[in-house]
Amino acid sequence: MNVTTPIFALPSLLPALPEIVLALGALLMLLVGAIKGQSAQTQRVVDSLAIAVLLIALALVLGQDNAKVLTFERAFVSDGFSRFMKVLTLAGSIMAILLAMDFMKRRGIEKFEYSILITLATLGMMMMISANDLIALYIGLELQSLALYVVASIHRDDAKSSEAGLKYFVLGALASGMLLYGASLIYGFTGNINFDAIATVLQGNAATGAVFGLVFLMAGLAFKVSAVPFHMWTPDVYEGAPTPVTAFFAGAPKMAAIALFVRVMMEAFPGITHQWQQIVTFLAIASMVLGAFAAIGQSNLKRLMAYSSISNMGYALVALAAANQSGVQGVAIFMAAYLMMTAGVFACVLALTNAKGHAETIDDLAGLSKTRPGIAFILAMLMFSLVGIPPLAGFFGKYYAFAAAIEAKLYLLAVIGIVSSVVSAFYYLRIVKVMYFDEASVAYGEGDAGVKAVMAVSFAFVFLFAIIAGPVVTMAQAAAKSLL
Repeated sequence: MNVTTPIFALPSLLPALPEIVLALGALLMLLVGAIKGQSAQTQRVVDSLAIAVLLIALALVLGQDNAKVLTFERAFVSDGFSRFMKVLTLAGSIMAILLAMDFMKRRGIEKFEYSILITLATLGMMMMISANDLIALYIGLELQSLALYVVASIHRDDAKSSEAGLKYFVLGALASGMLLYGASLIYGFTGNINFDAIATVLQGNAATGAVFGLVFLMAGLAFKVSAVPFHMWTPDVYEGAPTPVTAFFAGAPKMAAIALFVRVMMEAFPGITHQWQQIVTFLAIASMVLGAFAAIGQSNLKRLMAYSSISNMGYALVALAAANQSGVQGVAIFMAAYLMMTAGVFACVLALTNAKGHAETIDDLAGLSKTRPGIAFILAMLMFSLVGIPPLAGFFGKYYAFAAAIEAKLYLLAVIGIVSSVVSAFYYLRIVKVMYFDEASVAYGEGDAGVKAVMAVSFAFVFLFAIIAGPVVTMAQAAAKSLL
């Protein structure tokens, strides 16, 4: 007699314990907000609860091992790769809340819903990272997306914020429709929704319908990572959303989307690697080139960071295009460096506050080395890291991404990546030039404790990466090995 473990038995719940904590924490915060009402004090309480819940989830993720565990009828997977990417996602969410605390108060956006929505979006991201079938993939992706649509327009009194939320919603719904259509085609031609089962069916037998469905699925995933030609929402949403929200969009959701992209390609479609490798190569080249050249003419810092994000997702896709263990390792290392660099840049921007607000254009940074030399130095190092100058974190991220492509004999892809990186140096170094060689025009005060904490952690990670590179590379290697 066969005895099966019920789906909701305790052993089956343990791999998803961090997600359960986030769900219960979000419900608790919602109750607190509803009972106490909308006020500055309520926002502080909910913000503190959100950070505590996210830290508990982070501790639970770190407490898991790299062994592959499947649960919920094989729909949810916990392994070394999910563990690595969840740590990055949770770190990005915690930093997003820290960056928003003082900003929301100064702008009069005292809405406790912000931290609750960040927590729910993080829950969706973690489900995306651990999704092992098409339904779990879609549930996680939509849970994340619905929360992000609202967060983008959290400042309802601001026309730009409302416009950003509406644009993101309309285009996001279109992308979700394409992804769902692709998933239905894959299910129709393979008869399975589980990634392992799909891989078995397609092993050495690339059904035309399944490949067609994969194209639509990849279009939806490319939208989530802002890859060209599905990048059109990124500059407008980044510019229109409140700056801490933009920092969040540039960080944690990218970790989850790239992790999902990697898992779907490597676990569900390893038998038709040649077909999807060509698509990923195109996405990588288009993203790197457009991101590098389109950012040159930007004067708004948030739009510049939007194109920088597009370009950086191209570098991550270079590693994925390698379709080997080194490629997955390269994705993990690059995304860790990217998260810290991006969070640090936005922390620096939010730290530069005055009576009118915070720095918004490149010209607002003029002469910063004379008025705020500490922030100018940190921002300069982050710019050098984004360029890829050794021994900063950005150099190692790009090195492992390009090395994986070279190992896979994708020489042209690596060369285009290096050339794009050189082109992008123009607008990154332009910021350094403005800070150190132009005359100061604006005086700035100091940011709050949360912004300073994010700035310090990001700078330490980027500046001292050569020292901690060994453990990070080892963890990334273990993550890649567990996936393959």
